[in-house]
Amino acid sequence: MLLYDKNLERNMSDYGIRIPMSPSRSGKILRFLEERRGALPLLTLGEAAGGLGLDSPLLSREDLERVHQREFVARLYDDPRNLEKEILKTYELIRADGTYNRYEPDKAVKALGELFKTILYRVSGSYLACRLALDGGEIFRGKFPGGIPWEHFCFYLGGGQHHGRYDTGSGFCLLNDVILAARKIQAEGRAGLIWIIDVDAHKGDGSAELVKFSRDRGETFVGKDPEIIALSIHMASGWPLDSESIAKAEQGRAPLVESDIDIPIAEHEEALYIPRLIEGLEALEKRSGGRKPGLVIVVDGVDVYEKDGLASTSLIALSKEQCLERDRQLFSFVRDRGLPSAWLMAGGYGEDAWEPTANFLSFILK
Repeated sequence: MLLYDKNLERNMSDYGIRIPMSPSRSGKILRFLEERRGALPLLTLGEAAGGLGLDSPLLSREDLERVHQREFVARLYDDPRNLEKEILKTYELIRADGTYNRYEPDKAVKALGELFKTILYRVSGSYLACRLALDGGEIFRGKFPGGIPWEHFCFYLGGGQHHGRYDTGSGFCLLNDVILAARKIQAEGRAGLIWIIDVDAHKGDGSAELVKFSRDRGETFVGKDPEIIALSIHMASGWPLDSESIAKAEQGRAPLVESDIDIPIAEHEEALYIPRLIEGLEALEKRSGGRKPGLVIVVDGVDVYEKDGLASTSLIALSKEQCLERDRQLFSFVRDRGLPSAWLMAGGYGEDAWEPTANFLSFILK
């Protein structure tokens, strides 16, 4: 099923932020699908939360503190000035000399701090997507005409904030919804082993750091077996693995922390992308030692698309056909093994970012 809420749409220019995030991306995807099929298994966050028996669709402060540093979470909740500083840093809106970068506060129609409410709502959707992938098919059976064709599959038109780190935001990601969702699902006993398959153009560096830190604290193990295993296929040298970021990085912190399986793709290696991804998926199974995950979270960024509008994704440029083949391979991989999967829309910038996701979901509908 699809999880979408109009309240998730963010026009960043309302906050004076000049980043090429199209507020119409999800809307274009839905219109494309509706033209090809009338009825969609579509839920809002409120409907999903209500059907799952939750009082609120929002993650709690305690949920955030399970993953992120307590002091960092306090800065977001307790002091508007600190919250604003964190947003400025996360969205790279201020330079070292104090001047603004891609930020025009005099043209904002909303206070910068108001963005946190939308971020928290958006982050919470990833947990709901996981719940829907696990048991939404049973709960919502009969709600949609023709039943639910995507049992144990949920695609969330949001989420994928994989750069969020333990004590700070990074790369447009204030909080890391990928790990927040996984850890909450595990804390509730709904899944043991969880696979994270991250195909965004940028390395899932925040996720790698948070998985490492949770392991260091002994929180995500059963005996000697890790309970979260992460794969990331990404640009080999683009941000956050560019020379400037690496030079500033601290040892043992993102982006220097390795994922369980890292698959770097160098410039002009697009033809190798799918074969290497398939090899990585095989390695993921091997790394699991024969254990079957209770849930797969796919960070399905489409900023690998050759028409992406963000300059920092230019080192990888998959065609529309290659993007579809990537997602078809992932879908077949989890479906053939009978694994519940929650897909997060993740990165994609500019006016054409809707196309790869729409093509994949159209394939699913068929």
